[in-house]
Amino acid sequence: MTGTTNSSARTRRLVLHLVCVAVGALIVVPVWFGVIGGFKDNGQLSTNPLGLPDPWTPGNYTDILTSQVFYRNLFNSLLVAVSSTFIVVATAAMAAFVFARYAFRGRELLVTLFAIGLMFPFAVAILPLFVLLRSAGLLDNPLGVILPQAAFGLPITIIILRQFFRTIPGEVEEAATLDGCGPFGFFWRILLPMARPALATVSVLAIVASWNNFMLPLVVFTDQSWWTLPLGVQAFQGQYADDTARVLAYVVLSMVPALAFYAVAERQLIGGLAGSVKG
Repeated sequence: MTGTTNSSARTRRLVLHLVCVAVGALIVVPVWFGVIGGFKDNGQLSTNPLGLPDPWTPGNYTDILTSQVFYRNLFNSLLVAVSSTFIVVATAAMAAFVFARYAFRGRELLVTLFAIGLMFPFAVAILPLFVLLRSAGLLDNPLGVILPQAAFGLPITIIILRQFFRTIPGEVEEAATLDGCGPFGFFWRILLPMARPALATVSVLAIVASWNNFMLPLVVFTDQSWWTLPLGVQAFQGQYADDTARVLAYVVLSMVPALAFYAVAERQLIGGLAGSVKG
């Protein structure tokens, strides 16, 4: 009986390891293809897509790093991502504070409405959103991307922050009130510093969502000077052929700032997700 149990446990571990290897391959192989492909020319990509470059062609990376277009796209992406993240986190934090710490009629209904927003596909709203932005004069304006991104990021941000705020003991607020701290003082001086992991979590989610957003900037920006990094890939598409090797180099370089930000905020991100799940 013991031998059968040990054999079953080894089989489960083997299956689990195989699944982990398969999932890892799905992640590593595309990244490997992109990084190595940036050092090849288009001919090598056709004949040897996964092998090492022969010869190496670093010009794809150096040409992009010395291009003003890349840095303009990078600045536009940073402007849109940071601005939309600041708006959504600041607004959601105040809303989540009210939903978490105060009881009033209709509170759960409002929270449910925000939760329903998670199920609303962005692509469905793109046409009426375009008409609204055109009537408001926000086409070819960064606010035309920043404000909708902040609006669509509110549901998940409010839900995560509300769950985290509810884990703060009521005794902390009572002690702050006895010390003469009002509701806003408690929110600004005590609650927000204690909620740094949750704030880092929602900030990472908002920045990554903005960084990867392609459809909304494509609809709003017709002026190429406002193109973000996802739209900048179109600069390497010609009428008859695409410079695939340079596109891969551009995509890899576009990933670096987001990966760097994630690496810095990783610990806070994990702590914020654990706190929100626990709550």
